Amino acid sequence: MATGGMTLKSLPNELPLDFLNKITKNFSDELLLGQGAFGSVYKGILDDGGVVAVKKLAENSPVPRDTIFANEVQNIMVLEHENIVKLVAYCREAQNKLVQSNGRYIIAEITDTVLCYEYLPKGSLHKNLFGESSSIDWDMRFKIIKGICEGIHFLHTLPSPVLHLGLKPQNILLGDNMTPKIADFGFSRIFGQDQTRKNTRSVVGSM
Repeated sequence: MATGGMTLKSLPNELPLDFLNKITKNFSDELLLGQGAFGSVYKGILDDGGVVAVKKLAENSPVPRDTIFANEVQNIMVLEHENIVKLVAYCREAQNKLVQSNGRYIIAEITDTVLCYEYLPKGSLHKNLFGESSSIDWDMRFKIIKGICEGIHFLHTLPSPVLHLGLKPQNILLGDNMTPKIADFGFSRIFGQDQTRKNTRSVVGSM
């Protein structure tokens, strides 16, 4: 599989769609890691054997793709914390595609939006708590809870605080030594430095 010689260390922040198609085998079901309200996540395999998690945002997401892209890239790409998942690259590319509309085919400009994260093979906290092979003892559960709290505290004490607004076991990924990492910032909001409240007219997300 040709990937232009890119490795995990040389990966640029902005990636072409062709490269992402190659490392995911054209977003093959074979490499599908999971699906959610915001899109599907695939395993991307690089030339050096490095792996990234590649999320292709869905067109019918409960939050517009432009908003998710802005939230993820602007809110978390620069953040460095042990308990925050690392966004390593992104792609936002428009292409002319043949689509069906009102019973006929037309050429339309379609924008693909893709986000690449560090790959965490242990998966979500939800899977590890409620899956068939769940075996997390109390000491480890306490360590996970503490790590999540430290991640949230970090977000809330930034110069411009970030509110996640979608925290649940499905959005906590587990790294080496079961280190929890907060992921999926599609609903997130940034507060101004002196701002203490924000109103919303839309209700989205999980109960």
